[in-house]
Amino acid sequence: MPEDAPAVAVRDLAKTYRSGVFKTRTVEALQGVTLEVETGEIFGLLGPNGAGKTTLVKSLLGIVYPTGGRAELFGVPATRSAARAPVGYLPENHRFPEFLTARKMLDTYGALSGVAPRERKARIPELLEKVKMAEAADARVGTFSKGMLQRTGLAQALLSRPRLLFLDEPTDGVDPVGRRQIRDILVELRAEGTTVFLNSHLLSEVEQVCSRVAILNEGEFVREGTIEELTQSEHVYDLRATPVPEETRQALPEGVLTPAGEPPPGEHTDGEALGAEATPAETRRYRVTADSRAHLNDVIDRLRRGGVELESITPRRQTLEDYFIDVVSRGEEGRGKEKEVRP
Repeated sequence: MPEDAPAVAVRDLAKTYRSGVFKTRTVEALQGVTLEVETGEIFGLLGPNGAGKTTLVKSLLGIVYPTGGRAELFGVPATRSAARAPVGYLPENHRFPEFLTARKMLDTYGALSGVAPRERKARIPELLEKVKMAEAADARVGTFSKGMLQRTGLAQALLSRPRLLFLDEPTDGVDPVGRRQIRDILVELRAEGTTVFLNSHLLSEVEQVCSRVAILNEGEFVREGTIEELTQSEHVYDLRATPVPEETRQALPEGVLTPAGEPPPGEHTDGEALGAEATPAETRRYRVTADSRAHLNDVIDRLRRGGVELESITPRRQTLEDYFIDVVSRGEEGRGKEKEVRP
């Protein structure tokens, strides 16, 4: 495997499903998808149901053969069995033999993955402890809750010490404490150089652990970037400053300066300084809307001339969930305007 190859490389990947008696009906599950995931990053794949996420992951795992383009894992074509040797996988709807104990199940799956007996003997207790399942090591899988199954499944995916880990909804059915523990495990894996390809509907989880994300909709990537890039609100800034006098506010165009957390424009009492509740340092929080950097600089200059002391001004961020809903809800218009995928 090439040393400098990305963990995942996808170029113009397409998959068409045919249905009907004469196979005349077609569904374009993937339409020319291009993507790279670098070694050692946690990458999040997002998209609504039916977007093509499962087809993409199955194509990367060699389960589904694409009808066009190519996919590689560490420089090896995904259709070759050698590409899957350094890969761990936790599917969304996994089914483990219910009559086996957690320990025996992991031993069986480890043997199927080619893990040596001595390595399995040492590795299984270590992983059960890591996923907080050590006390249930000798309990039958059929007695486990959904959260316990997810923890055991994660241990299974890590058993062969994979360089690349595919996780499909790993925190589904896991309680908040368990979700945090899984997040901590993912961060540890990243520090060790493991690449994680994460598919999750819990966008708050994705936002906390992923280096980059891509949004897939109707078989196409509509946006890809870092969390910071995607969640920064265009032309909106958070300002902390001393109270803005009424005459200074009146000199600004309507809606440019508003109290933080309140809708623009100008829902305030005449004669009072515009701003949110004062902080102990006598600064207040505002929202500034400026359509360009020059416009922002002009607003700052006007505030300073009005005697306002600025403490900080930073781009406003929205949540990843808000951004995702906004992009997906745009439909065809969103796909046309938001397609900024890196080559």
